[in-house]
Amino acid sequence: MTQSVVVQVGQCGNQIGCCFWDLALREHAAVNQKGVYDEAISSFFRNVDTRVVGDGGSISKGKICSLKARAVLIDMEEGVVNEILQGPLRDVFDTKQLITDISGSGNNWAVGHRVFGSLYQDQVLEKLRKSAEHCDCLQCFFIIHSMGGGTGSGLGTFLLKMLEDEFPEVYRFVTSIYPSGEDDVITSPYNSILAMKELNEHADCVLPIDNQSLFDIISKIDLMVNSGKLGTTVKPKSLVTSSSGALKTRHQKPFDAMNNIVANLLLNLTSSARFEGSLNMDLNEISMNLVPFPQLHYLVSSLTPLYTLTDVNIPPRRLDQMFSDAFSKDHQLLRADPKHSLYLACALMVRGNVQISDLRRNIERLKPSLQFVSWNQEGWKTSLCSIPPVGHSHSLLALANNTCVKPTFMELKERFMRLYKKKAHLHHYLQVEGMEESCFTEAVSSLSALIQEYNQLDATKNMPVQDLPRLSIAM
Repeated sequence: MTQSVVVQVGQCGNQIGCCFWDLALREHAAVNQKGVYDEAISSFFRNVDTRVVGDGGSISKGKICSLKARAVLIDMEEGVVNEILQGPLRDVFDTKQLITDISGSGNNWAVGHRVFGSLYQDQVLEKLRKSAEHCDCLQCFFIIHSMGGGTGSGLGTFLLKMLEDEFPEVYRFVTSIYPSGEDDVITSPYNSILAMKELNEHADCVLPIDNQSLFDIISKIDLMVNSGKLGTTVKPKSLVTSSSGALKTRHQKPFDAMNNIVANLLLNLTSSARFEGSLNMDLNEISMNLVPFPQLHYLVSSLTPLYTLTDVNIPPRRLDQMFSDAFSKDHQLLRADPKHSLYLACALMVRGNVQISDLRRNIERLKPSLQFVSWNQEGWKTSLCSIPPVGHSHSLLALANNTCVKPTFMELKERFMRLYKKKAHLHHYLQVEGMEESCFTEAVSSLSALIQEYNQLDATKNMPVQDLPRLSIAM
């Protein structure tokens, strides 16, 4: 069994990380009721005998003593990390695996990347190496960060390059929270585009998520839950926006519902690596099958169902609806409409009591309404994990490499250019040692090149699929 390490950077990264560990413990507790340290739980947790001083207390099998998350927590302000350490999850984190500062990055990518990157490089590297040493077979680093602030975007992308240099064989999956147009950080377009150049060059897969989509999903769920349509009631503990039934002492905060959606995405993404199933998908298979070209590694995600109704007694219909929902724009975690754009490849990660025949039937049903590139008409990758999420009988995570990400990048570029044409706020960045105007022009050129690649693919959208002649073998 392989292991993964979660690196949560900045305020947003640590808040999502906190929700992720909360839900991961809840999920494993529901499955592993005997309290035995098994391979499933070892993928994200170490079993430690706290009576042993130092690093010699790891236990590879037997009863669970004390679980420690395979995590590195980094923030250049103390607030969120201190809150985690004073909360109900405090014993889950190894205090030697935390890095904090006091001043913060001031919403400035250059401060996070250049100043704190240089200042904390050795410390970060030491923590990452220590996390890797605790793994028998380290497969993936999951980086969670936001694009709009200073620490998440700057230091988050700095350590991405560090991971590539230090652990070139280990996959780098990045969950990036993109700012909405109404973002309260004025410099977020600068930070996001400077960060995107690093994501283009150093990530294996990026899961872009935007705040507006998360907010819209929460609003829709609230509307359904409170409307009581057709007398339906929502099954307790089935909301992906809620951590009810988890740690009792934890109070819901304004962003907890949004963060819980992202945490559920990561749980479903790793379910095949943690639990058994009739058709497992390893994390390396996601990159191998969904990323046909190095820079086109941005995967649009959708999650369904968002809740379960207690009085729906027609499982097949509900199951088919789940597959349909995964391709509707209302369920995407990025403001995008994949159905009306071009697919390069698509992965369906199903959990629960679902048969391979159900999977195949729904793919065949949906195929006519989805447009795939001419050279990859059968670009589907599927997995079936037998363990459903807590509160659900089944669930589906869809990952699409689709040209529908392009509008998000174009909008970001437009917002960047509005500021950059006036050279507004530029002096805050240029006063940081090592920052020059060329950093901005190179970053926007990198994004323009990426947009152009998507444009070239979109230009092939309605071209007929040619039947290539079969290879003839001379006898």
